[in-house]
Amino acid sequence: MNIVKSKDAKALGVAAAELTAKKINEAIAKNGKARIILSTGASQFETLDALVKKDIDWSKVEMFHLDEYVDISVEHPASFRKYLTERFVNIVHPGKVYFVDGNNPEKTIRELTAALEEAPVDVGLIGIGENAHIAFNDPPADFDTKESYIIVTLDEKCRNQQVGEGWFATMDDVPKQAISMTPYRIMQCKTIISAVPHAVKAYAIKATLENEKTNMVPATLLKEHADFNLFVDENSAKDANI
Repeated sequence: MNIVKSKDAKALGVAAAELTAKKINEAIAKNGKARIILSTGASQFETLDALVKKDIDWSKVEMFHLDEYVDISVEHPASFRKYLTERFVNIVHPGKVYFVDGNNPEKTIRELTAALEEAPVDVGLIGIGENAHIAFNDPPADFDTKESYIIVTLDEKCRNQQVGEGWFATMDDVPKQAISMTPYRIMQCKTIISAVPHAVKAYAIKATLENEKTNMVPATLLKEHADFNLFVDENSAKDANI
C-alpha cells in the first residue's frame, strides 16, 4: 500500500491524477489502449478535474464506471451516468464508454460483465465512502461473490451521504437499491487509486487503516491489492496515524 498525503483536496486531486495519467500512458504504450474504471461523488471532483487536463490519447482509453442507482433517469441530477458524461466523457471523448444503466439491470450486468472479461482493467479509481464502502458495497459487503456487478440495498449511512453531498433533498428521495461493481471485480484492476479527501471521510480512513480485512469495513480489502495507492488530505487523515 502506498499512501500519499496532501495539504487539501485540490493538491490531492493533482497528485492522484498524476499517477493515474502515468499508469494510463504506460498501458497505452504497452498494449495500444488502456482500460479504466471511474468513481463518482463529491470526493472525486478535484481528481477528475485534474485528470481531464492530462496529456493522454483518450481515443485509446476505454472507460467503465462503478455503479448506478436502480430506476434512475440519466437526466436526474444524481445520476452517475450524467455525472461522468458532464465531467469526463464530453470533455475528453474516450474511445469507448461502458455505462451502468440502472433502468435495465439484467441487461447492463450481462453486457458489462462480458466487456470486462475481454481484457484486464489497467487502472481503477476507487473512491471510499463515509461508511468505508467501495462502489456501493456497504457493510457487510459481499467479499465472496465472483460476479462482476450485483444489485445491492443501500444502508442508511450511505443514503445519508448522498443527501449530505446535495444529490437528493431528503433520505426518502434516495433510491433504496443500486447496481454495483463487486469487491472481487474491483480487486482485478492492475492498479487501484483511491482519492479520499475531506473531513467527512476521516472515519473511513481511520477504520480502513486500523482494521484487518473485514466486510464490515469494505475498504480494508483494498489493502490486500498489490498496487493500492491511497490519496488523503489533512482533513481526511486527521484521525489516522499518517
